Amino acid sequence: MEIRYPEIGICGLSCRLCPHYQTQAVSKCRGCKSTDRIAVGCPFITCALNKFGIEYCGDCEQNDSCEKWEKNREIGKTHDSFKSYQKLEDDISFIRVNGIEAYDEQQKIREAILTRLLDEFNEGRSKSYYCIAATIMQIDELQKALEAAKIESKAQSVKDKSRIMHLLLDNIALRKGYQLRLRK
Repeated sequence: MEIRYPEIGICGLSCRLCPHYQTQAVSKCRGCKSTDRIAVGCPFITCALNKFGIEYCGDCEQNDSCEKWEKNREIGKTHDSFKSYQKLEDDISFIRVNGIEAYDEQQKIREAILTRLLDEFNEGRSKSYYCIAATIMQIDELQKALEAAKIESKAQSVKDKSRIMHLLLDNIALRKGYQLRLRK
């Protein structure tokens, strides 16, 4: 089967915003639809790709009654794994209303913002934090934080730039009720 959206997880998560996807190490994950991940398998891969020949659980005729997908979504309302699930339901709703192509385009914008955060403001310990922020914050909030941090951190060390960016993002999170940590 042809994989059209390798960076969109079968369950609806954005692989582009995952710390395992954003690594340069040999262990880099290329998404759950990559050859390496398909070979390992998971219940979603086995069901969606192998059984039904679809890329995304939302495309399945049984998606409204699927116990596996429902359980994953329920757990995602309160818990994360190595990636934030905080916006999974919002992302699934967005896909249902706007289509997977529009979601993919939105995730490319988020990934570009994340790349800037990692390239310009990561002191070596903030990758997961920035991945969560890029996942759950509004795009305009992230863009404004980048603009403000660029001005405030001119000629600063990377450590100081990171501190400034953390303060900006933490302030937005506090006002909006976002959790910029994984929920265990």
